[in-house]
Formats: sequence, structure tokens, C-alpha cells
Amino acid sequence: MSYKIGTKEKPLKLKTPPLTSEYTMHTDEKDGKPILVCTVGKTVLHYDYQCLSDLHAMLKKHGDWMELGSADEQKPAKEGTVEAWGRSPKNPVGGWYGLKKGLRGRFGMYIPPLMEALELAEVTHDAKGNKMKAK
Repeated sequence: MSYKIGTKEKPLKLKTPPLTSEYTMHTDEKDGKPILVCTVGKTVLHYDYQCLSDLHAMLKKHGDWMELGSADEQKPAKEGTVEAWGRSPKNPVGGWYGLKKGLRGRFGMYIPPLMEALELAEVTHDAKGNKMKAK
């Protein structure tokens, strides 16, 4: 499935779930595969484009709110969260959706607002402990 996410020249502007920081997202290609490019200040993260349909399918099956649980790659993800699922050997890609070694985490911070913008999910916007569910 193809989503309107923006280009390098005209990226989609988003805010983190607590609405405290802005970042951009656009699509690109790496090694012949579509990727999501997330730019936070000077930091550039890459995520497997497939994460959008995979996460949406998982949330639909889950059927209820799921905690985001965002964490850096070096920190363990809380079990049962979107972040934990985004790194799990049991997800459809068998591991990390984040593609840049050392910067593979924060899946639960940057992918949910994109899913919300694409009208695939609802996301809460509290100071901490945000959740999401499929639309």
C-alpha cells in the first residue's frame, strides 16, 4: 500500500505524541526498498516502510489501546508496547523496523504520529504514557 507521506523537498511535518517536539517524515529508497526518513533536528532515522501496514494490521488484531513505550535502541523496550513490537523477532520482519544501527529505536515516538496523520490510528497526546489504536 502506498501512503502520501511527502518528499525530501516537501516532507510531512509532525509532532511527537506529547506535542512537545516537531520532526519531519518523507519517503525515499535505500537498497531498492522504500523507507521512511524521519528527521529530528540534525538526527536522521530510517524505518522500513513496511512498518506502516504491519503495525496497522497488528493494532487491528490487538483491538484496543496499546502503550507506545518509546525507547532508544540502547535501552530495553517495555513489554507489550508498540516499541517492543517494533523490535520483536516475532513481528513480520523478524526484528527491528529501524534501519540505522545505533538509531533503530524510538519507533514508538515517531511512527504513531505518522499513522495518525495517515488516518490509520488514533494516538493520545498526554505528557507521558501515550497510547495508540487502529482506526
